[in-house]
Amino acid sequence: MVVLGVDPHKQTHTVVAVDENGKRLGQLTVKARRQGHLRALRWARGFGEHLVWGIEDCRGVTGNLVRDLLAAGEELVMVPTKLMAQCRSSARTPGKSDPIDAEAVARGVLREPDLPRAHLDEESLDVRLVVDHREHLVAERTRMINRLRWHLVDLDPDLEPPAKAMTSQSRLRRLIVDLGALPPRRRRGIAIEQAERILDDSIRINQLEREIIRMVTPLAPALLALPGVAGLTAAKLIGEIAGIERFRNQAQLANLAGAACIPVWTGNREKHRLNRGGNRQINPALHRIATTQIRYYPPAAALYHRRRTEHSDTKAGAKRVLKRHLVNVVFTAMRNDARNRNQAANLSSKTAA
Repeated sequence: MVVLGVDPHKQTHTVVAVDENGKRLGQLTVKARRQGHLRALRWARGFGEHLVWGIEDCRGVTGNLVRDLLAAGEELVMVPTKLMAQCRSSARTPGKSDPIDAEAVARGVLREPDLPRAHLDEESLDVRLVVDHREHLVAERTRMINRLRWHLVDLDPDLEPPAKAMTSQSRLRRLIVDLGALPPRRRRGIAIEQAERILDDSIRINQLEREIIRMVTPLAPALLALPGVAGLTAAKLIGEIAGIERFRNQAQLANLAGAACIPVWTGNREKHRLNRGGNRQINPALHRIATTQIRYYPPAAALYHRRRTEHSDTKAGAKRVLKRHLVNVVFTAMRNDARNRNQAANLSSKTAA
């Protein structure tokens, strides 16, 4: 087996080939365009037929490369950036360069043979793009609200709405009218413009939320049926997991989600600490589900309190145990949804035939 580690960038991709013992066999730098991808593929096939591509998980610059390699029938593994950095720091060769990083990616694939394989999932990608777009708008709206509040303090402190009221469309419209009644000043004009932008963003954010729910509902009925899983949380899980079929078991998903607790004990007392690795988008989604279930779902609350009393876990430790359990529940639900979709697709194709 030959592993090809890829250090991706906007303009170039550097590929390093290593054998199953980690010995470097060669390196190549190509343009980050389709012609460069095909050149890298022809070069790689000179090492044999059994190839595994390891690509550093930089979602902004790897999309075209991943699609081209998967279309060519290649086997791909997405290597977390943190794992690549660990492999680079443990190598005997000091320094940092594109070939060194690419070799560290390849050795990360050899070091962790259970990393999930990549595959094309356009439905999950569409969900993730819309969720990311909504989150960017929410972040921008928050920044605009903070700037507007300082202007209101200077213009008229009585106009400042209560906390968490600046996203109300009726409150924003009333604020725009009240600002228009103030004496003309440059600050007043800026405040009105900001309030109008906040209003526009709020309308669009609500539209995107409804769109996300419409996208997710047919994709994940079993996932949405879980206590504590609403439309936005389900969309975050679908978009970030990007195809539950690429995980062989719950443990793989737990590692990706950073929910596999790390043992830090010796002697007779078993202890675990927080895993700061993995996908830091899936982990907060699991945290929200766990927090909701502790409050409103008796079986989850019972597990949480049992860990607190019988095992003397801290609040964070007990919640980590619950999150690890939730990984199993989410894995099963998403597997059921995927199986039902595949069965429906097969039935539809047979009917059409």
